[in-house]
Amino acid sequence: MTTSDLSAFHIRKWYLQIEDTHAGETGAPADGAPLRKIVIAACLKNPFAGRFEQDLSALIDPSPALGREFARRIREAAAGQPIESYGKACLVGIDGEYEHGNALLTNPAANPVREGIGGGKSWVPSTGKRGGPGTVIDIPLAHKDALYVRSHYDTVTAHFSDGPNRDELLVIWAFATRGRLNARLGGLAASEVKGQDGLY
Repeated sequence: MTTSDLSAFHIRKWYLQIEDTHAGETGAPADGAPLRKIVIAACLKNPFAGRFEQDLSALIDPSPALGREFARRIREAAAGQPIESYGKACLVGIDGEYEHGNALLTNPAANPVREGIGGGKSWVPSTGKRGGPGTVIDIPLAHKDALYVRSHYDTVTAHFSDGPNRDELLVIWAFATRGRLNARLGGLAASEVKGQDGLY
């Protein structure tokens, strides 16, 4: 990434959260590899803070560059491990609208992330809200190629101690390297995914 690639956005800070889980809540060891969950977020100036704007293209049009930078960062954080599930969220400072954050979660920004992790057939589960520094947000996760993989329905919790300010917003992506530890509720297995329509 060069500075000019993201010149449309005034990014104040990048966040990275990584957790590796080796055993379940009751102490049962992982049924296979540990579960790595990764959260990457960018805190950036909201150009529409404090006013209504019908046309949000000033955020949407340059957002593929932001998506490419998220993709680069997730590849780095995964350290060679394949990504199996993903989710996204926005956290908008209180002078902005929820819609402002959603403008940076649409396909122009999301497609480069999909490409960066080797593809993703299913829609990306998402959430968001307005809040200030210290706000906690739960980001949903689902299998990147098949939504019906029940073992990969999960959540990762994140909080950002100094953002967003009133006139900022956070764009947040979350990823996981596998499904829940010791998942045993049946359904389509990840090994059976066809990856044709985003469902199976």
